[in-house]
Amino acid sequence: MLYIVIAAAIFLVDFGIKEWVERQGKKGEVKEILHGKLLLRKYHNRGAFLDMGAAKSGFVALLSLLLTLSMTLVFVMTFGVKGGRLMKTGLSFLLGGAYSNTYDRLRRRYVVDYVSFPVKNPALRSIVYNLSDFCILIGALCMALSEIGRRK
Repeated sequence: MLYIVIAAAIFLVDFGIKEWVERQGKKGEVKEILHGKLLLRKYHNRGAFLDMGAAKSGFVALLSLLLTLSMTLVFVMTFGVKGGRLMKTGLSFLLGGAYSNTYDRLRRRYVVDYVSFPVKNPALRSIVYNLSDFCILIGALCMALSEIGRRK
């Protein structure tokens, strides 16, 4: 049950932030937050990471849905298995983020991204993320570490 709560909390928090961002400011407007440690910026990503596949956003949405559903099946299959806390936590983070971004792709036809890092490199500074992106990364890393630990 805890793992479902984690995934749901990630979805709801990110959904709330995205709704707030959509109501605030103009697209592309940049505001410093957390004493300049992060940049708040509304961006509509019509593709996948770095807007890849934006010209085929319908295909990206379908692929996102299929991958999310398949990972959900894997997640459900872990419910009856004892142990595997790191794997289950990773799946929770990954799915919470995947549900949020997939929801955006299906409902809005784009993913709302809203945070950047104030680095000197303009190419890196221009990349815009959302909470779900970080949760997907954290989840994938937890799953990989779980698999490495299992094989030792």
